[in-house]
Amino acid sequence: MEINYKDIKIIGFDADDTLWVNETYFRDAEHEFAKLLSSYETENKIDQELFKMEMQNLETYGYGIKGFMLSMIESAIDLSNNKVNNATISKILNLGKEMINKPVELLDGVEEVLQALSQKYRVILLTKGDLLDQERKLEKSGLSKYFHHIEVLSDKKEENYKNLLDHLEIDVKEFLMIGNSLKSDVLPLVNIGAKAIHVPFHTTWAHEMVKNEEDNDTYIKVEKIKDVLQLMEMEEEHR
Repeated sequence: MEINYKDIKIIGFDADDTLWVNETYFRDAEHEFAKLLSSYETENKIDQELFKMEMQNLETYGYGIKGFMLSMIESAIDLSNNKVNNATISKILNLGKEMINKPVELLDGVEEVLQALSQKYRVILLTKGDLLDQERKLEKSGLSKYFHHIEVLSDKKEENYKNLLDHLEIDVKEFLMIGNSLKSDVLPLVNIGAKAIHVPFHTTWAHEMVKNEEDNDTYIKVEKIKDVLQLMEMEEEHR
């Protein structure tokens, strides 16, 4: 499949699980959370109830580790019928703090790609989640020097992207978004007339999953982020 990128002037990158590891830490924390509550329910049931709680709380807490911590505490109270002790609550809080303090692990090829593309395009970072946590991860990553603009969105829906592109005076036809989530980084962009490249991560949060994840003629799916560089270099040669 061929998609024309000749008009692209600005490239947006997602952060979590596109530039660095993120979802893996949530899965590890979920497993530890289930162990803490194993006397009350099975791990599968605990996972299901925690996910339900996260979905109920999204509008209130938003995305990110802090909201996840609060959802774990609420789930622990519910699953234990208010019997969970203070020591367990303290351990749940420590799970969240450990996540916040994790080192930033860049995915293979990320800096090489950003360095090359930032010399030819205006590169911006578009992520969602907790502002403080995302700023902390960006600082630890050492990647901020490659971005002309950094934006932490409350959500990544079509309206969020439209408003931001309008605010930055970016023509949607000149914009390309790169990310690991079809739901958040790809489909909203192609729906408003931009280009998008899907770079899947091996682990996907259930909330970000999309039914019928088949490629179509509106976006390209690549195996790894280095493939993006090759794709854009080929476009340069054809100009």
